[in-house]
Amino acid sequence: MQEIVLVFLGALALLFLSRKIAKRVGLVDKPNARKQHSGHIPLVGGVSIYLSLWIIYFLQPEWLPDSSIYMICATLLIVVGVLDDKFDLPVMPRMALQASVAGIMMYNGLYLYSLGNILFGYDLVLGVLGYGITLLAVVGAINAFNMVDGIDGLLGALSSVTFAGLAVVFWMGGRDSMALWCLCLMVACLPYILLNLGIPWGRKFKVFMGDAGSTLIGFTVIWLLIVATQGEDAVMQPVTALWLIAVPLMDMIRVMIVRIRRGDSPFKPDREHLHHLLLNRNMKPVKALLTACTISFMLALFGIVLEKINTNQMLALMLFLVLSFLYSIWCNKDTLKSSKQCKIMKENR
Repeated sequence: MQEIVLVFLGALALLFLSRKIAKRVGLVDKPNARKQHSGHIPLVGGVSIYLSLWIIYFLQPEWLPDSSIYMICATLLIVVGVLDDKFDLPVMPRMALQASVAGIMMYNGLYLYSLGNILFGYDLVLGVLGYGITLLAVVGAINAFNMVDGIDGLLGALSSVTFAGLAVVFWMGGRDSMALWCLCLMVACLPYILLNLGIPWGRKFKVFMGDAGSTLIGFTVIWLLIVATQGEDAVMQPVTALWLIAVPLMDMIRVMIVRIRRGDSPFKPDREHLHHLLLNRNMKPVKALLTACTISFMLALFGIVLEKINTNQMLALMLFLVLSFLYSIWCNKDTLKSSKQCKIMKENR
């Protein structure tokens, strides 16, 4: 329990310290056509979370398997992420780094070698394909969490839902130390969420996560999901992992498909994400945040219930795919409706 308190206080103190340094060195986010905020906001949410991870590492290094390897990967990601936030690096160097940390994971035996009994009750063992799928999973998770960082509090809240869900699953599986590690991660995000939302000190102390933070969170999530689903100490089936990251995953896949069909790069920024669609429905940002988080929480809870009652894994996968399809239909319909409304408004001017 004392570790959780220390992580919270440490993350809070580090956040205030980091934002001062960020303003001096120019590590800030400036408003533009796509970023609708006022003032220069320090991009230090991820830095404070990363530094608070060292508190857990020094106090309880045995909580996380291969914790030293994880911290090496996290350090590489946060350093390049900060450089990206400062200098806006091209896509390829970032992708190369993500592939490199995936390689480090796999070299140390952490990779997807089974997708569970999703093939008519038979265990789908990947063999050598597991390395390629692990690479896709790492890059996919990092970009999924990066893409949801669009309105105040959303990335921190969605990642907290995932960490909380993982804590429950690890606790159910008897791996209490891993459950505590996940709770510490959730607590490390809390100071960022508070300052990002202006609670309780107002907008004067506002901070953003930055690409460094979203990259770190996405990588941490996929690391924990692989630990939770692979090996003799696995505590859940691989298909359950989909439910724990349902909103970021479904949103990323749909948006990338939309961009590719338009002839754009799948990584080209736009305003097609779930939070944009909710805002287009005249929701206030806080309501859009609560709506997205409620959806994420309910889906994660549903996935955990399916795991608890030992639901057929093929059925659980089919349910997730059907849900993803319905989600895409709803989003595309909403996008089309918004486009028509914008066209009508332009014609009436």
